Amino acid sequence: MTITDAQAHIWAPETPDRPWLPGGRSFAHGDQYTVDELLAEMAGAGVDQVVLVPPSFEGDRNDVCLAAARQYPDKFRVMGRITITDPESRGLLATWREQPGMLGIRLSFSRGAADNWLSDGTADWVWAQAAAGGVPIMVFAPDKLDLIDEIAAAHPDVRLVMDHLGMRTDVRDERMDAVIDDLVKLARHDNVAVKASCLASNVSEQYPFPSLHGRIRRVVDAFEPRRVFWGSDITRLDCTYDEYRRLFVDELGFLSPGDLEWIMGRGVREWLGWQ
Repeated sequence: MTITDAQAHIWAPETPDRPWLPGGRSFAHGDQYTVDELLAEMAGAGVDQVVLVPPSFEGDRNDVCLAAARQYPDKFRVMGRITITDPESRGLLATWREQPGMLGIRLSFSRGAADNWLSDGTADWVWAQAAAGGVPIMVFAPDKLDLIDEIAAAHPDVRLVMDHLGMRTDVRDERMDAVIDDLVKLARHDNVAVKASCLASNVSEQYPFPSLHGRIRRVVDAFEPRRVFWGSDITRLDCTYDEYRRLFVDELGFLSPGDLEWIMGRGVREWLGWQ
């Protein structure tokens, strides 16, 4: 089984020539996290491949992740960032996937002005252009799953992945259940998949995180294994990389070997078109 992590960040230090977003340091996961550090963690945890997602605190930059994908094409692909408020971005998605290593885009609607972009029309142009260009989208839109439901229905040809099961970073323990209530409603859309990423950081337990088992099963039952993607978000994990892999591979007895093949990598590779 080839294990593919559906999300990890790498990034470079902030410098005068490469500034981060104003205030970005307040929510950064550290000064830097290099491709070499990630490769070492992958080797230790038995992870074969990773979908790289540039972190939002760097701004809309893809250079570090694309360089890693060019250097290690058997290990990495990229879901890049795009400035949806820039009119010049509207012509980019038609050829977006022609960038070596690039599979799609990742959009965040969780803080600052972006918190309103799903409802105020700012993001409206993206969905049809992404569908036309064959560009899948990973979406972090906590508290906005009702709006994603409308978008998925209106644009059935765009492939959407809901990041972190739609959870904010401060949603913990029993508060997860209300989010899952809303999330599973999206399973009716064939063009919506979910990323079961960083869930160990949403509970107050240690490995093997017993309260997560039933919650993960509920999501898998709704979306089926082909639309549930294991991901770490390693730089935000409250456990080891290996523990988060073993949570799925060793502890979820309701998953068959075939289910695990899909959840642990095959599903995200097929969904994103990682050839």
